[in-house]
Amino acid sequence: MTTETLNIREMCDAFDVTPRTLRFYEAKELLFPIREGQKRLFTKRDRARLKLILRGKRFGFSLEEIRQLLDLYHMNDGQEAQLSKTYVLAERHLAAMEAQKAELEEAIGELKEQMAWGAEKLAQLAKKKSSAA
Repeated sequence: MTTETLNIREMCDAFDVTPRTLRFYEAKELLFPIREGQKRLFTKRDRARLKLILRGKRFGFSLEEIRQLLDLYHMNDGQEAQLSKTYVLAERHLAAMEAQKAELEEAIGELKEQMAWGAEKLAQLAKKKSSAA
């Protein structure tokens, strides 16, 4: 594996993604591999961008949000605009994730209560059945 460029297979192995994923991000103009005929060669810049894309997706950012953040990289302001925008979006996504977590915890608690009630009822029914036999 070269340090300058990676072919599509090396890129897939390095980031645990499929060739289809890489082609998708290329089609969405998030990655810009060098094209040599049918061959795609991914640069260090592509690797950095893919790392940010995957991290953004993991945190719930939309592809459009990710595109906007990546586009801010070349603002010649020491990445201030990119970091500021990322921070604002991250705050918003964190709040949404925390709300989802609270809803999930509440639903889990309710489900456990219902399951305990169901287990108790099943035990009562089994007891009635065995004493009737």
